[in-house]
Amino acid sequence: MTFRPWLRVALALFAVGWGANQFASMLLAYGHELGMATQTRALLFGLYAVGLIPALLVGGAASDRWGRRAVVLPFVALSPLASVALIVWHDWTPGLAAARLLAGLSSGIVFGAATAWVADLSVDERPGTGARRAGQFLTAGFAVGPLTAGMIAEFSAHPLTVPYVPHLVLGVLSVVLLWPVAGPRPAVPPRRPLFRLPAAALSRRFVLTVAPAAPWVFASAVITFAYLPSVIDTPVQGELAFAALLTFVTLGTGVAVQPLARRLDDRRIGMLFTIAALLLGVLAVGTDNRWIVLLAAPVFGAGYGSGLVTGLREAERLAPESEKGALVGVFYSLAYLGMFAPYLLGAFGSARVALLVAVGVALASLAVTSTTGLKRPVRG
Repeated sequence: MTFRPWLRVALALFAVGWGANQFASMLLAYGHELGMATQTRALLFGLYAVGLIPALLVGGAASDRWGRRAVVLPFVALSPLASVALIVWHDWTPGLAAARLLAGLSSGIVFGAATAWVADLSVDERPGTGARRAGQFLTAGFAVGPLTAGMIAEFSAHPLTVPYVPHLVLGVLSVVLLWPVAGPRPAVPPRRPLFRLPAAALSRRFVLTVAPAAPWVFASAVITFAYLPSVIDTPVQGELAFAALLTFVTLGTGVAVQPLARRLDDRRIGMLFTIAALLLGVLAVGTDNRWIVLLAAPVFGAGYGSGLVTGLREAERLAPESEKGALVGVFYSLAYLGMFAPYLLGAFGSARVALLVAVGVALASLAVTSTTGLKRPVRG
């Protein structure tokens, strides 16, 4: 079978996305097997972003300077080691925290740099094709990883270890497939410091139209499967499978909606879906009905997928070639702040109040992102 270069890089994104999000459907398993508190599980889930956000800021800029392959390949290989750590330290909370930080580090380097690499390898095709491909494969990994892990955990005699084995196999295969892809160094590497924000990130358009909506990209996804199941009284039997199904429906919808979102190219759509989904979440909490959560899942997923692809498309347009990886990294960094949403919502005494506050903040974000109009910049 012949794999085109962009597809090999996109499959690496799929594998790393799988490893990054497989933990999502395991949260309930840690509660059942170890008696781990809800807030501890939410904190472990969010710790991933602590490793990921700095890595995103560095990884994209580093790939602009030293080339995509030199930066991406080592960290694609590092991603399965996070799964090894989750297996070895399956009953030790500090070890799980270290594994989550390692998963965040490897994911952060890969996501920004590999997304830019897919865009580089898609440069001769229609504008936005690279962003769409990267977003779809990454989201597919986010969806299939937790579905697989959750289903294995539901029926396995070793629910805290065996679910991570498929990612080990996939991780090795992704390294093998990625190895032959050429990644030449840029002819004139940028000389700015790696930690310095690219100029486009400080532009009025990015600050007012991209940044306010970016955290809602991942907040929209994780509220569905990392927060709502923990605040609704659900039967214990089949609970892990239901959480896995929620994750798959949410992120699967995120994949399905991206081609339409790319064509519409309207940054407001993702926020409107997210607000509608949050209101369904309020209804689910008020009626203590998990089937309403399942109804909300594709709406949350549409908010996630639309926000992801329009945000990446905007970053593609705004960044010059020498800063593309860096600006993609900044966008992902802002988006991943949403991973802390379950922890922040859990700090409220009432889930209904927490979700209503989230609706208010989302409406404010939508208002800000609409302040500069919808005319698109010429670039891209």
